[in-house]
Order: sequence, then structure tokens, then C-alpha cells
Amino acid sequence: MKSLGKKPDGLRLERIKASQLWAGESFRNIHPVLPGLRDLGAPRPTLTEFLCGGNRRVPLGPLPAVSPLEGWRRPPTSGLRATWLGHSTVLIKIDGMRVLTDPVWGPRASPSSVAGPKRFQPVPVALRALPPIDAVLISHDHYDHLDYPSIRELAKQQVPFVTSLGVGAHLQAWGVAPERITELDWWESHTLHNGKKALTVTAAPSQHFSGRGLRDRNATLWSSLVVRTERHAVFFSGDTGLTTEYRTIRERLGPFDLVMLEVGAFQPSWGDIHLGPENALKAHGLLGGGAFLPVHWGTFSLAMHAWDEPAETLFALGERANATCDAHARRAGRTHA
Repeated sequence: MKSLGKKPDGLRLERIKASQLWAGESFRNIHPVLPGLRDLGAPRPTLTEFLCGGNRRVPLGPLPAVSPLEGWRRPPTSGLRATWLGHSTVLIKIDGMRVLTDPVWGPRASPSSVAGPKRFQPVPVALRALPPIDAVLISHDHYDHLDYPSIRELAKQQVPFVTSLGVGAHLQAWGVAPERITELDWWESHTLHNGKKALTVTAAPSQHFSGRGLRDRNATLWSSLVVRTERHAVFFSGDTGLTTEYRTIRERLGPFDLVMLEVGAFQPSWGDIHLGPENALKAHGLLGGGAFLPVHWGTFSLAMHAWDEPAETLFALGERANATCDAHARRAGRTHA
């Protein structure tokens, strides 16, 4: 099945083995899990419960959405605009350059086109209708972040891809030319140019895992990603549990005008690999603040909670913490589709 991708080999594997994060057979998280993050007593859902359990896991129908096409025709007055297109897919306009994060237009977060978590919210704009993209960023290789049909479509363009170590094997297998793929270890950077404009992408720590099949667990790296120009800096979490490395990221790569953090697909026994709303607010504080755009929710049912619980919980907690996400987002020039 082509959607499974390909394990790294050859020179790519040699580079992987040189990483300090490589543990001989696979990548590893090197930062200790914070106390209380993972509730070891919480029962993990069975496969049947995951597929069929829970209440209100999807909305009764498609949610209201706004086409971003008209807004995209106007340059952002601040130089920075982020358009959330569902789950962890965001189109960022930053000082004249466009960056697309974890593009997922496919119908399912699954290797199969007929089984697995199905999209309940359509993307508000077709992939082919996007304006020219200067870079595609891929945080890691899970199906809800690395989408086979989307990559196949983007492979037809000349857009460069920046991703974590090893993930380029999947991209190349799906038709992306190797010279358009840059793979980063944590704290490595890559600068892209478009005429006189330039931006730098840096891979930073996260606490997660990877894999698309039965035999490739942690064969590729997972990362958060920072995009910086002369005027602005944006943080994108990918998937992660809460880690004190966020403080180090702030010190080395901050401050940030916009912070995009995952808030959905959380469960008490998954606290070490997903943030959820409460820990997302803690991560936001460790990163030093900035406009907060919550992502990784509202598109697929990937946990037992209600589809809108991440947002409702975040707003309730944010009010008590005096973190008004909407006001911050407006100051960043963000549009929300």
C-alpha cells in the first residue's frame, strides 16, 4: 500500500544514525516525562471504544466555514496572517512568503480510503486553489499530519518541503524530487529565499512518536517547527506532550508573534504525547506568550472526547487565566476558516 510510505535507507539512514536522538533501532524522547502528565491508572480505550465509543464525537453536520480566498487577495497589514484550514493545516503569510503546515486534504486520517477516522469537516478551500506556496512544513509522519493524497498533489508543484529527519523517505517515494526535500534534526535550521525575501525554518524539540505501519515505529523523527523572518517569528507545535523544553525553545528561538499549539485528541493516559487544552495553556506560558492559535481539533475524531470539548475547555480555562485567544489572534492578523 503506497500510502504507508517508505522507511529511510541509504545515506538518509546514515544521517539518522548520527543523531543524538537515535537510540540504536529507533528515535526516542530524551526529556523526562513531567510528573502527573500521564495518568497510568486511566484505562486506555479499546479498539472498539476508540472506533464506536464516546458521545458527540462528531457534529451533527458541517460547521460554518468562511472561504479565505477573498481575504488572501489583500496583504496582511501587520505582515503576518495565519489561516487555519482544519486540524493542523495552516497557511501562514509571513512578510511576503507563504508557508503551509502539515497539509491534510484527504478524506481519512488512515492508510485506507475506506476505513479509519473520517473527516467530518471539509477544508474550506481546494488544494489546487491555494496561492503559490514558498514552503511546505511537515512535523512528523502520522496520517493526520502527513497525508498521501495531499503530498501527491503538492509533488506536482516546485514547492520545497522542510521536515523532520527521515520523513523525506515518504515524500520521495510519493514523487517529491529529492532536491526539494530538507530534513532537520532538532535545533537545525534551513533558510529559504524568494527573491529578496527570506525565511528560516528551525526544527525544535517535541515529545511524541512516529510511524505509519506495524514495523516502522519511531523510524522517523518528530519535531516542533519555528518559522522566522527579520520581522516575525511563528511557533508550530506539531504533536507533543508538555515538556520544559518549551522554555529552552523560547530562550533560543523566541519571542514569538504567533504560537500554534495542538489542543485536541487528548486522553488522560496520553498526557505525555498530546497537550490538550490545559497543558496547551501551560506550554503557551513557557513559550513566552504571543497570539495563540489552537490547532489539531475540529476535523477528525481521534479521541473519546466530544468534538468541541477542546475549544470549549480552552475558552473556559483561558478566561480564568486571563488569556483571551480571540483578541490576541486579531492582533496577529489571523483569519480563521
